[in-house]
Amino acid sequence: MLLRMLRRDLLKLSPVALAATAGHVSLADAQTEAHATDALFNVHTFGATGDGKTIDTPAINKAIEEVAAKGGGTLLFPAGTYVCFTIRLKSNVDLYLSRGCTILAADSPKPGESTGYNGGTYDLAEPNDPWTPYQDYGHNHWRNSLFYAENQHDFSVLGPGLIYGKGLSHGSRDPRGGYFPYVAEQRGVGNKTFGLKNCRNVMLRDFSVLKGGHFAVLATGVDNLILENLLIDTDRDGFDIDCCRNVRVSNCTVNSPWDDGICPKSSYALGYARSTDNVTIANNFVSGCYELGSVVAGTWKKYPDDAPVPLQGRIKCGTESNGGFRNITITGNVIEGSKGFALESSDGAFLEDIAITGNTMRDVADAPLFLCLNARNRGPKETMRPGTLRRVLISNLVCHNSNASTASLLVGIASNLIEDVKLADCYIGNLGLPARMRTNWGERFAPMPDWRTIKVPDMDNAYPELLHFGPTPVGGFFIRHLRNLEMSHVEVAPANPDPRPAFWLEDVHRADFFAITAPKQENFALHNVTDFRLLWSRAATDTDLAEAKDQVL
Repeated sequence: MLLRMLRRDLLKLSPVALAATAGHVSLADAQTEAHATDALFNVHTFGATGDGKTIDTPAINKAIEEVAAKGGGTLLFPAGTYVCFTIRLKSNVDLYLSRGCTILAADSPKPGESTGYNGGTYDLAEPNDPWTPYQDYGHNHWRNSLFYAENQHDFSVLGPGLIYGKGLSHGSRDPRGGYFPYVAEQRGVGNKTFGLKNCRNVMLRDFSVLKGGHFAVLATGVDNLILENLLIDTDRDGFDIDCCRNVRVSNCTVNSPWDDGICPKSSYALGYARSTDNVTIANNFVSGCYELGSVVAGTWKKYPDDAPVPLQGRIKCGTESNGGFRNITITGNVIEGSKGFALESSDGAFLEDIAITGNTMRDVADAPLFLCLNARNRGPKETMRPGTLRRVLISNLVCHNSNASTASLLVGIASNLIEDVKLADCYIGNLGLPARMRTNWGERFAPMPDWRTIKVPDMDNAYPELLHFGPTPVGGFFIRHLRNLEMSHVEVAPANPDPRPAFWLEDVHRADFFAITAPKQENFALHNVTDFRLLWSRAATDTDLAEAKDQVL
């Protein structure tokens, strides 16, 4: 009876059934596939032990191949610890990790050694020339993973079990000081939990990942991807969703203090520019402030305030941005102790039709918002084009206790302006003018300079990172090189006195502010601004200006 119930539940959750309900395949085709996969297999039958000592990868891969050869089915992992190198996922095969099941990443070869635990290795990282220079190194390799799939379809990894990437390399900083070795390029080293390339109809659901390597999930060119109810407690990136379409990330917990939490990208790793489209990131908890392992353990232990930890853990589009981003919704997320939202087009990408709505943020390490359009242009020269960042709606945002040395930045470049940005119903609570500012990814602090002397640099060709712009002469929003801006019912609320203006506008054209609240002082610094309107606000008196060269309101 239990097996029949499990089979029924797994079929309900399978990518095939889900694809049918979403319109990806016909109901008849889905039913045919369901009959073909109406089989439940136990991994122990194929020789896997789960004893925590034996390398179970050969038995597991044999099981996956045999289940795939039978037309597909569900491979059940009972409670136990399965020590593994690379597990190769196949079409129409679902893995179910039972409660009490741990997939333990075996130790990688150490520097100078040719094999790892019990003489095994992970699959070798494949070459990706000539595309390797056009994105960060880790985005060029997929095979050197704990779970790997390429050109596969209709598969899933499900269940309440744990994946512990103990033996994976990650190249992160050690909280105790210094660096862990980054040996991803060494033969036989594994450096990510999931490496997925050119797949479709994929579901990852309900399990936990502790210490996921460089990426808990690196999905490149994966369409119809669902990441649901996952708990990720890791030492580098959580989810990197690169050149993917039709993606749902929902009800997940991601703690990633050393790098980004949920990160859509559009790199050149596939050898051509492919956009990331139709992505929903909803109802997740994202953080960068909890010690590794404490979230999985349920103790939720925060890093001390003086720990050399960057508190990353954010939701970010970019920096790899060759293909583009379209139709991105980020809604209902709870964010704590991390960097803020980032939208970055630096490599000729279009970044369009973005809605960020109904999110709450506490203890943000820098500023709640960073919108950047520049021209780093990391890609083949013949493919380079001016990027775009336009049609962005940010609404119903609550931010409490953010660091205020650098304001939220909305920055384009003089030759390429951000366009059509709207902010509505936003509460921006920050600490006020700080005595010191974060530098170098939050690892060190420097005295805050006199705000009247601050000149925010142009970063036209640089890596787009908010803290690289340095401190700002403004406490709420620094806005430069933008056309068509609307803000309504936006409040900038410093917890401590901050004499800086709340808003700085530079090379901004057609800007409407309505029902703006900020402490009573000079709040609008206008430099080369045209078509400016301010109405019904507590931050300054009503104003309608055709042009403002250098004016303070």
